[in-house]
Amino acid sequence: MILAEITGNISSVGKGLVYGLAAIGPGIGIGLIAASAIDASARQPELAGQSRTTMFLGIAFTEALALFGFVLSFIIS
Repeated sequence: MILAEITGNISSVGKGLVYGLAAIGPGIGIGLIAASAIDASARQPELAGQSRTTMFLGIAFTEALALFGFVLSFIIS
């Protein structure tokens, strides 16, 4: 009975670790994308609209990685 309880807790901790580690990469990626977009807007203000559109596309694709990690945390169980 104690072993089953410990195994259940380890499984819960494992799910949290999988999603937490999977969210680190996209978090860093979104930060880099936003920093690059701000830098591009500062260098060429006339292209700020194009830069913003590209930034939002990059954020969407990067956020998809976090969603894959979230789904993977459920699949592992």
